Amino acid sequence: MNTTSHVQHGAWRLPEARQTDFNSLDHWVSLAKTLEAGKFDFIFFADVVGLYPDYQGSWRKFVESGLQIPSNDPSVIASAIAYATENLGIAITSSVLQAHPFDFARKMSTLDHASNGRIAWNIVTSPMRNAWRNFGYDEITAHDDRYLWADEYVDVAYKLWEGSWDDDALLQDKVSGLHGDFDKVHKINHDGKRYRVEGPHLVSPSPQRTPVLFQAGSSPAGRRFAARNAEAQFILSPTPQAAKGLIDDTRRLVAEAGRHPEDLQFFQGLSFVIGSTEEEAARKAAELDEVLDPSSFIAHIAGSLGYDLGFHDLDTPVGEIETQGLRSVLAWLHEAVPDREPTVRDLAALWGKNGRVVGTPESIADTLATWQAAGVGGINVVNSTIPGSYEEFIDHVLPVLRDRGLAKRNYAEGTARRKATGRDRLPDTHPAAAYRGAFAPVIAS
Repeated sequence: MNTTSHVQHGAWRLPEARQTDFNSLDHWVSLAKTLEAGKFDFIFFADVVGLYPDYQGSWRKFVESGLQIPSNDPSVIASAIAYATENLGIAITSSVLQAHPFDFARKMSTLDHASNGRIAWNIVTSPMRNAWRNFGYDEITAHDDRYLWADEYVDVAYKLWEGSWDDDALLQDKVSGLHGDFDKVHKINHDGKRYRVEGPHLVSPSPQRTPVLFQAGSSPAGRRFAARNAEAQFILSPTPQAAKGLIDDTRRLVAEAGRHPEDLQFFQGLSFVIGSTEEEAARKAAELDEVLDPSSFIAHIAGSLGYDLGFHDLDTPVGEIETQGLRSVLAWLHEAVPDREPTVRDLAALWGKNGRVVGTPESIADTLATWQAAGVGGINVVNSTIPGSYEEFIDHVLPVLRDRGLAKRNYAEGTARRKATGRDRLPDTHPAAAYRGAFAPVIAS
């Protein structure tokens, strides 16, 4: 995330951490080059357009700890990363709240041209009330209604990306002077509940037309949305077994949506503490825990729980706190801390360690093989420090993964979608494909 403190709150204080350089374009371009040298598929930017709910009745904590504020727009730096790299995919998060779909579609097509087809979009609906107030709304739209909004939003974008231009509409014929074929460029005339968009799309077809589509929603509505639309879904399952259940059930939804189950791949979020021995890895994990800030984790968690835990001492037993939102995590806490009543501090510690893998490169490879066997198609490598978390993973873990056939040695040719799926464009079973040729004039026989 284009910020100092994204997930591992407090890790920015480590001497080697460069997260505080987030305002520097050189910082992100350098990281992108490092990831490309390591043959990563994507550099993926999370994003928010508002603050999390208050902590101790205020947003002071977020400013004082750098918890996703300041936070810069990742789409602005995407073109620089595209220029500095050749194969690395560039995935950016953008909410349906923050940009009109006509303007957004134009931006993404421009970036897809600039990157020779390496752009991806993480579709989000913004769950923070402050984000909605930032865009002029008095209150947040209900959860499932946000996905109905997203349905129309992507529908407009699909019409522009897939249906507004025929493949051979851009002629640029210097002899005839004909630049474009009028009969092959179409207005979309979308008239929906939230948007009226006449068109045409102002950008000619980019290498992928529609960017690679990511989504991270884990709610029933979010999973149904992913089943209809996404090509890749981020998950944060606690175990490979839990991931398998989620993947199998979501792929059932994909099939119900009329798509091939394998058209949706799953990427588990994991962080890594790597040592040459298990003892060294454990020591490094303990050193990381020393700088992590429990109160920042609690401030971040509050957004998921819908409850401000900041008024409770970190040593307060969680069972003494009456809130519906917290009940859903009690079982997880009691399983992790079986010998006593877990506290708010335990909640912060477990949240910070959720998805953490500690070990040697060989034991980490063993763990990743288990995730792959559960159906996980890739790993979203979460950093504690930038660039260190990635440099260590590239230098020590990836060689072992490659030796075991768990990671590629070289990039395939072509667009980001072709590298991942073997094709440049969305398959015909995707809902966006229905707009190919849909706006061409009907010629009477």
